[in-house]
This record gives sequence, C-alpha cells and structure tokens, in this order.
Amino acid sequence: MKLEKRLQQGLREMGLELPPAAVEKLLNFLQLLEKWNQAYNLTAVRDPEQMVPRHLLDSLSVLPYLQGPRVLDIGTGAGLPGIPLALARPDLEFTLLDSNAKKTRFATQALHELGLKNVAVVQERVEKFHPAEKFDTLIARAFASIPDMLAASRHLCAPNGRFLVMKGVFPQEELAAVTDGYRAEVKALTIPGLDAARHMVILAPAN
Repeated sequence: MKLEKRLQQGLREMGLELPPAAVEKLLNFLQLLEKWNQAYNLTAVRDPEQMVPRHLLDSLSVLPYLQGPRVLDIGTGAGLPGIPLALARPDLEFTLLDSNAKKTRFATQALHELGLKNVAVVQERVEKFHPAEKFDTLIARAFASIPDMLAASRHLCAPNGRFLVMKGVFPQEELAAVTDGYRAEVKALTIPGLDAARHMVILAPAN
C-alpha cells in the first residue's frame, strides 16, 4: 500500500493520470523487478521504495512527449522506460531493444506476466537492428553519449520521427558534439522523490 501511495502521489505531482489497472500493473512490474534483481542483478536500485521515483516515475516523465504509433526503447535493460510507458500508452506499439540476453529474458517474462500485448522484445545490437518499419519516437535512457547514440541508431528513425534522450545534468558537451542535421531542444524534468538533476533532449532530424 505504501508503494501505491508513493506512486499515486508522484503521478499527481507530475500531472499524470493513469487508469487504476495501469497503476496496479506498474506495481506488479516493480515486484517482478525486485524478485528477479535478487538473482540476476538487473538494476543497481534494490529498495522498492527507491524504485518508484528512480524507475517508474523517471520512466513516465517522458510520457507527454511520445509520438506514435511506433516507439523504440534503445538499450532497454530491465524494460526501462519501455514497459512503464507501454502500460501507460496501450494505444502505441513499443519495441524494447537490448543486446543483453539476461535482460531481454526478464523483459519477455515481464510482458508475459503483465499481459502486455503492445510490446515486442528484440535481443540485438542497435547498429545491427534493421526492422521492416522505422520508428516515430526513439528513446534512450542511460545509453551512450548523444553523438554515439545517433551514430548507432539514426537508421531507425522515421522521416518525421525524433529521439528522446534521458540525461542527468544538462549535457552541454554532448550537445556541442552533435553534428549538423538535428534540431535539439532540452527540457528540465522534475521527478518527485528524486533529488537529482534530470533533463530530456529532444532531437529531430532537420528537414
């Protein structure tokens, strides 16, 4: 109950409203993550109370910026931010991409247990991933520097698509290293219960 209260309060402070079923499944996902974490070391965060702001609310902070219908989570790890976002937006199609077999196994099991139908998990390196269709939104959280991320994944971005790159402190040097061809906009994010700087970089190909 304590975790649910913390999650609900955080969502309210962020101005996000999710149906009760989605909130319940977010908490179920947290339980799964905690359980698997004991054996597989999926995330450095061990305390479920800390997982609420650092994993759930942090992931959901980019919710207002998603454009669809196709969303790619690059280097999803334990399904973050892809699974929380997919629970919140069942109308969009998500692909969770990671080269780590242990982490994609967890993500696949989580989808099965949560009954998520709008998500596919792919175990592959991003530069080798060549799907039939490109993506409208590409999200990277804790995945390489911005120039390296663009170099590895620009072939996956639809003509009118864009990247959402989740960062801690304002990534001044990384942005300065982005070559021509992209428009960048940076938004400061406030995550309730997280006493750390969070920024999101929106990168759109300059047409």
